[in-house]
Amino acid sequence: MSELSELIPVEAIHLDVAAPDWQAAVRTAGNLLVETGVSTDTYTQEMIRNVAENGPYIVIAPGFAFAHARPSPAVRRTGMSWVRLASPVNFGHETNDPVHLVVALAATDAGAHTEAMGALARLLADSDTSAALDHAATPQALRQILAGDTASTDTAPSDAASSPTASSGGGEAAAPKKSGHGMHKILTVCGNGVGTSLFLKSTLDKVLDRWNWGRYITTEATDTISAKGKASEAVAIMTSREIGRTLGDVGIPVRVIEDFTSTKEVDAALRDLYDV
Repeated sequence: MSELSELIPVEAIHLDVAAPDWQAAVRTAGNLLVETGVSTDTYTQEMIRNVAENGPYIVIAPGFAFAHARPSPAVRRTGMSWVRLASPVNFGHETNDPVHLVVALAATDAGAHTEAMGALARLLADSDTSAALDHAATPQALRQILAGDTASTDTAPSDAASSPTASSGGGEAAAPKKSGHGMHKILTVCGNGVGTSLFLKSTLDKVLDRWNWGRYITTEATDTISAKGKASEAVAIMTSREIGRTLGDVGIPVRVIEDFTSTKEVDAALRDLYDV
């Protein structure tokens, strides 16, 4: 978790913040990025505009919004901020509202923070660690949780995902059927390709590893514009409901994931795709 804690200094953590609406919540997270030298006010405006234009797809789990925008000159270096709200606010998400936690990301490129996204996904998927983060009394205490590997390597039992054959007492999962694509590819898609899509990719990779299907299926995080061009290379797309609507018919199955931290939900989507 060291990379994650390095990206979120104590100065970038504010707890029990009062915000009247989602714009104020995102603006608070953006201001912390500015104050810690990560980005400029322009980037904060871009994060707000991202939601206004693409919908509340950044609300990727119950109560959790992952604010971000595209890499741009407004980003000085890769960094994050953490804002826990005193009272939750609505972003307009159909299932994951209201939001009590806003984490903001400013990235210089799409690949510099992959490890940190995986670490954050594991932390928030672990019920005990997530509860500890929700109840941390000070920014110092919260950052200590981020810095320590307190989360288990697996999610809670109620969110466990196992291989198709292992769940029925068999051995290793059978390989997916060959297609004209050769090795299968699944795209995870968000509006910008650097934030929520990487978060979902981390959860998908975790499930594939449990299935021992990492050798058969490659995953790629991308944005809505690129996804339409890359769809011909892939067998499926996983994304949010809002981005799924934006994509429309891309010629391959699109599976909506409501909770990007849920291995159980991603596991179910894979079983549906491969009929296992």
